Amino acid sequence: VMAKHAMLSSGAKIWRSLACTKSELRLDLTLACGQSFRWRETAEGHWTGVMGGRVWTLTQTDDTLWYHVYKNQEGQKWGCDRKGRAGISLQEENKPEKRFKGALKVEEDEIVAETAVQDTDEEKEMLRDYFQLNVELGELYREWRAADPHFKKIADIFTGVRMLRQDPTECLFSFICTSNNHISRIQGMVERLCQALGAPLCQLDQTSYYDFPSLTALADSSVEACLRDLGFGYRARFLQQSAKQILDSHGLQWLDGLRSVPYLQARDALRTLPGVGTKVADCACLMSLDKAEAVPVDTHVWQIAKRDYKYAAGNGQKSITDKLHRDIGDFFRKLWGPYAGWAQSVLFCADLKKFQKLKEMPLIKKELKGHNCLFFFKKGEWDR
Repeated sequence: VMAKHAMLSSGAKIWRSLACTKSELRLDLTLACGQSFRWRETAEGHWTGVMGGRVWTLTQTDDTLWYHVYKNQEGQKWGCDRKGRAGISLQEENKPEKRFKGALKVEEDEIVAETAVQDTDEEKEMLRDYFQLNVELGELYREWRAADPHFKKIADIFTGVRMLRQDPTECLFSFICTSNNHISRIQGMVERLCQALGAPLCQLDQTSYYDFPSLTALADSSVEACLRDLGFGYRARFLQQSAKQILDSHGLQWLDGLRSVPYLQARDALRTLPGVGTKVADCACLMSLDKAEAVPVDTHVWQIAKRDYKYAAGNGQKSITDKLHRDIGDFFRKLWGPYAGWAQSVLFCADLKKFQKLKEMPLIKKELKGHNCLFFFKKGEWDR
C-alpha cells in the first residue's frame, strides 16, 4: 500500500499532541521563513519534513501542536551512486548508542509496546528541543514591544515566530547553499543534496524523504563532481571542502561542541571554513548553536535597519563589510537584548514577499470600520 501524508481530519488515532498556543508557535511562519529548508505544506496547515532522522507531519489547533511520526521503510538508495554514499557513513556515524530507538526492529510484542512509549516520550522531547519550547516567546515579545515601537506594530500580526534549534551539520551546510540564492531555489538544492547523499527514510504519496547527509558522506572526494552535476555550481566545492576540513582538523563532534563556547568564538571558528562568511556563520550560530544574540545581517536586514530604524551608518556602501555587520548586530543587540537574533527573525519574516497578505488584512478591517473607501497598500506602505 502506498503510504500517504497524514491528515488530522482523517482521525486522531495516529496523532500525538503537545500543549502549545499559536502565540508561542506558528508553524506556517516558523517553518517557511527561511530558517530550515526541509518542511513543505503537504495539506492545508499540515507541514511534513525531516528532523532527527525521522519524517514528521505537524499541524496545530489553537492551543495544541499535533504530530505524527512515520515508520521508516527500507528504501533503495538513489543519487550519485559512488563510494562514500550514505550507506557507509551512516553505519560509521550512527553508533548504536547514538541512534534513536525507533530504528531498531524488535520482534517481541512486549518490547515493541515498551519501545513505543519510550519513543513517544523521546519524540515529544525532540519536538520541545527543536522548537525550543522552554523559551517563553510571549514574554520576549512583551519585552521587545516595550523597547521598540516598530516591533510593536508588527508583533500583533506576526506572532509565534520561533527560532528552531537545528542539527548543526544540517544547518551549516544548508546555509552554505544560500549564497546569492533565494528560499525556493535553496529548498530545491537542499532536497537534491539529501537525495544524492542522505539515507532514504520513507515514501509518502510519491514523495521520497531522505535524511540529511552525514559529514562523512559530504567529505567524500566524489561529492564535488556529483553536486556540480546537480547544479550547485561553485557551492559544490565549498560543501565538500568544509566537510573535509571539519573531519580532518576537528573531528565529528566539533560542530556540536561549538554549542558550549561563547558566541564570537563559535562564529570565528566557523568562519575558518571554505564558503562560510560572517552571515552564514551567524545563521549557524543562531539557528543551531544556541547563540540567541547572533544577528545575521544580509541586504534585507540592512534594508530593514535603514528603512524602519533610520539606521544611517555605512550608507554610501554597496556591500556589507564585516564592520557594518558587527555594527548593525550591535545596534539590534542593544535595542532588543540577549535574544536579539530571535527578534530579528520576526522582522525578517514580516518582510518576506510571501507573507505580505497578512499585513493587508488588519488594514482592510480598519478601513471598513471607518466606512472609508478601500484602497490597496503597496509593499512598504502598509504601516503609514
